[in-house]
Amino acid sequence: MTDRQLTVLAALNMIAAVGAGAFGAHGLKRMLTPELLSVWQTGVLYHLLHALGLFIVALLGARFGSPLLSAAGAVMFAGIVLFSGSLYVLALTGTHWLGAITPVGGTAFLAAWAMVAWAAWRAA
Repeated sequence: MTDRQLTVLAALNMIAAVGAGAFGAHGLKRMLTPELLSVWQTGVLYHLLHALGLFIVALLGARFGSPLLSAAGAVMFAGIVLFSGSLYVLALTGTHWLGAITPVGGTAFLAAWAMVAWAAWRAA
């Protein structure tokens, strides 16, 4: 994934995360239990943070030119889909087995940040 593609992906994820946050605050507030609304908000928080992370990875990729950073961006995006996506679906449907997918997304986040650290270390 190129730096430009990562930047576009980051911007689209920011749009989606802000929209999900607004939808949760205004559209779902009366429809979900406080517990499920909290699950939704956790998904939004991690979505926002890692969409910003995609911007960071794109900027670092432009600076260091490491293929590892490109891979980190892809892994981070997978984390967004798995972590936040599973929480969004869990909150909307109450399907609790989806909670088993969420840690896979969290692990993807950890792996992506480790890849960023490794790429920066190797670039020095």
